Amino acid sequence: MPAKPLHLRHHHHTTPNNNQSFVPGLHRPSTPPGFPPATSRRTPSKLSFGTVCSSNINRSMEAHVVLSNAGMRVESYGTGTQVRLPGKSAMEPRIFKFGTPYAEMYRSLSATPEDEAFFVHNGVLQLCKRGASVKLAPQRWQDMPSSFVQKHDVVIAFEERIYDAVVEDLQTREPTEDFKALHVICLDTKDNPHEAKLQGRVALELCWLLEQTHDLDAEAPELIERFQEEQMTHTNIKVLHQICYL
Repeated sequence: MPAKPLHLRHHHHTTPNNNQSFVPGLHRPSTPPGFPPATSRRTPSKLSFGTVCSSNINRSMEAHVVLSNAGMRVESYGTGTQVRLPGKSAMEPRIFKFGTPYAEMYRSLSATPEDEAFFVHNGVLQLCKRGASVKLAPQRWQDMPSSFVQKHDVVIAFEERIYDAVVEDLQTREPTEDFKALHVICLDTKDNPHEAKLQGRVALELCWLLEQTHDLDAEAPELIERFQEEQMTHTNIKVLHQICYL
C-alpha cells in the first residue's frame, strides 16, 4: 500500500499572547501546505513597525496581518476616542471601548440571527474574526506608554488626520532616556476593506524598502520621496513623512 504524501504547513512566527480570547473556530490565516520556496526565507526583521488607523480593526489590522505574515515585527493601533463600527445606519454606529476584546465584539454583534446576518453582510463580523485571530483587543495609540511606542522605528498612519494625531502625540510626550527617531509616514487610505487590502500591499512594499536601508534616518527621506514618485505612475497616492523624536 503506497504511503500517503506528507503535507507540511508552514507557519510564520508570531509572538504568543497568553491573554488572547479567541472566538471558537477562528484560525490565523496561514500559507498553503508544502515547503516554502527558498526565496521566501528572509532574515529576521531589523526594524519595528507600527500601523495606525482610527479604530484598529480595518486598515491598521490589514497591514498588521500582511507585515506580520511577511516576517516583520509589527504592532497595530487606533487613535479614535472609541472603536466605531458601521451599524444599520450612519446615525447608529456600534461603539466599543478600546481594550474590548475582538471576540467580545463578535459575540455582541452576532447576538441575534438578524444582527448576525446584517454584520456578516456589511463585513464587520469578518473584521472582528480577523482581529481576534491576531491579538486580544484594539489598542489606542495615545494610551500606550512611551517606552512601548518608542521601540518602533517606523509608524504608518492610514489617513492624514490620524498621521497628524500620531505626530501631535509624539511631540507632547516627555522624551525617553534612549531618545531616538521615529519615522511617521502617512499612506492615505479610504476606510473600507477593499482599499485597506490594496494599501496593505503598498505598505508592505514600502516597509521592505525601509528594511533594506543601512542608515534609516539618513536614507528614509529620499527613499520615501522616490517611492511616492513610483507609486504615482499607477495610483494617486499621497505619502507624507515626518521624523519625530522620543
